[in-house]
Amino acid sequence: MSESKGHVVVIGAGVIGLSSALALLEANYTTTILAKDLPAPFESIDPRSQINFTSPWGGAHNRWVPPFPPPSTPLTPTQQDEHALRAREHAFSLSTFHRMKLFQTQGQDQQAGITFLKGIEYLESPGPEYTSLTPQRASSPELGLPGHFRVLEPHEFPDNKIQWGCEYDTWCVNPMQYCLFLLGQIIARGGKVFKREVRSVGEVFQLFSDAVQEFGATVPRADAVVNATGVGLGDDEMVFPTRGQTCLVQEPCDVTVTRQNADGTWTFCVPRGFKAGTIIGGTKEPDNWDPKPDLEVRERLLRGFEGTYPRILADGKTRLTPVRDIVGRRPTRKGGLRLEGEVVDGAGFVMHAYGLGGRGYELSWGVAEGVVEGIKGHLEKERGSRL
Repeated sequence: MSESKGHVVVIGAGVIGLSSALALLEANYTTTILAKDLPAPFESIDPRSQINFTSPWGGAHNRWVPPFPPPSTPLTPTQQDEHALRAREHAFSLSTFHRMKLFQTQGQDQQAGITFLKGIEYLESPGPEYTSLTPQRASSPELGLPGHFRVLEPHEFPDNKIQWGCEYDTWCVNPMQYCLFLLGQIIARGGKVFKREVRSVGEVFQLFSDAVQEFGATVPRADAVVNATGVGLGDDEMVFPTRGQTCLVQEPCDVTVTRQNADGTWTFCVPRGFKAGTIIGGTKEPDNWDPKPDLEVRERLLRGFEGTYPRILADGKTRLTPVRDIVGRRPTRKGGLRLEGEVVDGAGFVMHAYGLGGRGYELSWGVAEGVVEGIKGHLEKERGSRL
């Protein structure tokens, strides 16, 4: 084995922390995870005390969210920022799709809880980023969508409110099965994992200021830290929670469906796969801290999806069968995710990777690649300056 490039401590064991840790190990960095919450079977996670551990409650599917088409007139600064954000996130979602395909090629998709299937989009009020989305643009170097893509015909819409729709190849994961798979891969590659809550980057650098003994193993001094805490460490005023309520139902579904309604609400399903039911959603409620599910909301969500995709009601059923209401807090950030490095006075170099809202799974491997790139660049520069 070649010499380690340095020791990186990752704070957080959600999908971003786990993906980043595995990517760092693959790039030959000694890697340690510190996390308050660790992956566990979905049924064993407390929905109240672990509501801020976002990854168990995620929908965990991929939707293509296209950037705006090339403009015919100059963009305003605000539009330029939005376009750049969408383009970056699209690139991250492509990286994640290709990584999921790699797991499949390696024969690990079932172990990882990954299912490849068709995605369907219905939009009541589509913007130009969708109406310009032809098969030619989808397959162009600008977007590079892999696999099948087709714009739906009006007769394929569920009702006359829908103005545009498409179908494409995509993936879903069973969230905790996937996170447990990543955790196992990390441990198999020699990564260390400790269940520990930390409140600052400085605390981590203090903990690993010298080599420490943990469970009979020597963990070296930390060269860098990854802040993959979802909401940051409480010092970012741009971060806020977005409450999401969904419902797990018994019925399987052979596709993942998303409907964007004209009033800004959403109707969607995300199959869990492996005979584990289907997630029906969902709400997006900024700055709502309520941990309790609302039964009226559940009824609205179920009826909305039954009307949008009645094929889920097979074998003569007239209603979906609820198993469990789910409430989670998506770690959202104004201006989009934070993926950047910073030298913290009195501590050291930290690579921030948080604030992805409801797109953590979709963008995870693009973010992980950015984490590795940022740490590599800093440590190489730092070592070069010592010569």
